[in-house]
Amino acid sequence: MAAEDIIKRAREARAVIEEYAAGLNDEEALLQAWMFPLWKPLTQYKAGDRIYYEGTLYKVLQDHTAQDDWTPVDAVSLFSKVLIPTTDDNIVYEWEQPESTNPYAKGDVVSHNGKNWESDVDNNVWEPGVYGWHEVE
Repeated sequence: MAAEDIIKRAREARAVIEEYAAGLNDEEALLQAWMFPLWKPLTQYKAGDRIYYEGTLYKVLQDHTAQDDWTPVDAVSLFSKVLIPTTDDNIVYEWEQPESTNPYAKGDVVSHNGKNWESDVDNNVWEPGVYGWHEVE
């Protein structure tokens, strides 16, 4: 098989993977982040798209065309890190201080300071143990 054919098939397979990934909820997406396209400058993104950048999954907050200096890390008004913990009892993600654009939802469970915490409220940006969380086993 010629190299051009291999590349064409790989691109077709990648498109199928990315189409499938678009239908995943955030919890599933975190477990399969490799399925999402890598962030690239000069790419048109739509609100709700998810992209992979430097080992982290991000959600696009507003339509835009990416620029070199508008990386997901640098342009927090354009991207929010996907933090939603999984409900799988075997995996609890470490709590991270969210931005106002990616708060935790009611029922999200995180690990913090050696304990597991469940969010009591939607749009939770507080540290577990301070407000809006209760300890769980």
